[in-house]
Amino acid sequence: IDEIDERGLTFATDPRYLELALASQAAAVLLDESLAVTLADPGKSLVVVPATRLALATLLRALETPRPQGPFRAPSAQIDPSAEVAPDAWVGPQSVIGARARIGAGTVIGAGVIVGNDVQIGAECLLHARSVVADGCLLGDRVVLQSGAVIGSDGFGWAFRDGRLEKIPQIGFVRIGDDVEIGANTCIDRAQTGVTSIGNGTKIDNLCQIGHNCRIGSHTVIAGQTGMAGTTIIGDYVQVGGQSAFRGHITVGSRVTIAGASHVWNDVPDGVAISGQPAQNHRDNLKVQAYIRRLPKLYGRVEALERARENDHPRE
Repeated sequence: IDEIDERGLTFATDPRYLELALASQAAAVLLDESLAVTLADPGKSLVVVPATRLALATLLRALETPRPQGPFRAPSAQIDPSAEVAPDAWVGPQSVIGARARIGAGTVIGAGVIVGNDVQIGAECLLHARSVVADGCLLGDRVVLQSGAVIGSDGFGWAFRDGRLEKIPQIGFVRIGDDVEIGANTCIDRAQTGVTSIGNGTKIDNLCQIGHNCRIGSHTVIAGQTGMAGTTIIGDYVQVGGQSAFRGHITVGSRVTIAGASHVWNDVPDGVAISGQPAQNHRDNLKVQAYIRRLPKLYGRVEALERARENDHPRE
């Protein structure tokens, strides 16, 4: 809003931003019907839509740089002769596609991408530069991996033998559903045995760590710098705030909201909102925070009472 000029279109999603948008230089404002009905004389042209953010997505999609279109094979790409790559796939420079890998129709393999042996990647996927899909992992259709994402890194499993750590082999794999997006430099570990799974439509932000044997449901959103220890189970339509931490070997239900920087140590039922360290019911946590803010005043009152008692009953 503060960068717009008199030729521009801006948008507003709540009353505060609407006030700023109307005071800006913008020629017009994109806004929800619910906001438009509050305006008697806006003083600007309005583009009124049922849902501002969905309309904005449509507008920006028209301006987005189009993805590369195949068929294309960069001369420097290394494709194993046993790999099956769809004729219309786009394979960028210095990428590597391993033995028996399968790449679906319309998929884009960016520069420097590593696709391991026995990997299966569906149709219309977009693997940005330097992302990695390790041996045996499975990606559905329309999956997006941002740069530096690593799918199928070894899980963190160790056992002590004679006072020294010995690696437990991680022989499972990762399965990612359709329409999933994985952010830059996010790592999803392969299972120790079995599968680490990400459900359809789930979006994971940058710099997240998903441990081995985690199972994340469908249409869940996980913000940046979240870490999940192994065997964390997350339901469908869960919202996870940034920098949240999960102890592992716990189950979080569906349609749960987890505030940023929460530490989730125990199972969470369906449909609740939690926050705090350790996480608890959000309303209960707000009460605790209110009590903590009052502690200095309470401490002062207790100290004053103790001094008064000392004055009334001095020690002999």
